[in-house]
Amino acid sequence: VAFCHVKYRTNNRKSVAGENSLQFSPSCGCFSQAFRFTSEIKIKMRLVILEDYALASEWAAKYIRNRIIQFQPNADRYFTLGLPTGSTPLGCYRTLIEYYKRGDISFKFVKTFNMDEYVGLPTDHPESYHSYMWNNFFQHIDIDPANTHILDGNAADLETECGAFEQKIMEAGGIELFVGGIGPDGHIAFNEPGSSLVSRTRVKTLAKDTILANARFFGNDLSKVPTMTLTVGVGTVMDAREVMILITGAHKAFALYKAIEEGVNHMWTVSAFQQHPHTIFVCDEDATLELRVKTVKYFKGLMHVHNKLVDPLHSIKEQKH
Repeated sequence: VAFCHVKYRTNNRKSVAGENSLQFSPSCGCFSQAFRFTSEIKIKMRLVILEDYALASEWAAKYIRNRIIQFQPNADRYFTLGLPTGSTPLGCYRTLIEYYKRGDISFKFVKTFNMDEYVGLPTDHPESYHSYMWNNFFQHIDIDPANTHILDGNAADLETECGAFEQKIMEAGGIELFVGGIGPDGHIAFNEPGSSLVSRTRVKTLAKDTILANARFFGNDLSKVPTMTLTVGVGTVMDAREVMILITGAHKAFALYKAIEEGVNHMWTVSAFQQHPHTIFVCDEDATLELRVKTVKYFKGLMHVHNKLVDPLHSIKEQKH
């Protein structure tokens, strides 16, 4: 497995035809043709491997903290953050809450957009993603509730709700960092196997296996399990300037293998992020069990580079001085 770090370089000279000639110079020598854009863009895909879930969660929280602080958000320039639900991000949320309580980070000038919500479930239902986000994150930090955006699964017109959500993202200037988790089948948000890799926010019918798996949250009563959701599309997440995918546990190992070592495939929607210009996969050791030994060794050999993203760990206390 080899990943190319390609630099696209600007060249303003006109070609004979009067157009900007296209050319790039890859550091790995894998390509022979080059492209010129109006600015230099670094194409990177990182796999960050930590020993266990706690360390993976901490690394992810540190990265989010540094990204927000280095962005220097203010009343005229908000940091836009895409957020997931589920069990995987809980450790990251707890760590971010701790950073906030210590006075190291503020979410006052952060806008959030969540990935999905069930259709027909009241927002105050304990299993709704509105409840999840409020109970596990929002109520513990200084974010303005008006700056948190979660799809309304009880909207009178669900298609209009999905279109409005995309519009809100656009009006916010796009998403700076979209954090996501995946299922054992490699789905991101509710983009289950077979979903279009250019899909947008939409109404989605859940697969039978997903409904059965979710029954445990509803007293194992299938009649109470939502069968439809509103979800951002793969294309919606791909539009973010940066994507960070959290993958932990041995039960996600095959999905990580499909995401990293095999090609892009709509049956494993997480694999689409191989083609994103700036993706970070953050995982624990258990999630690497299906990867080739040399793949793991290669990325572990880059940890000294990856750790520079979170060390030094910045704090808003520095800005106050």
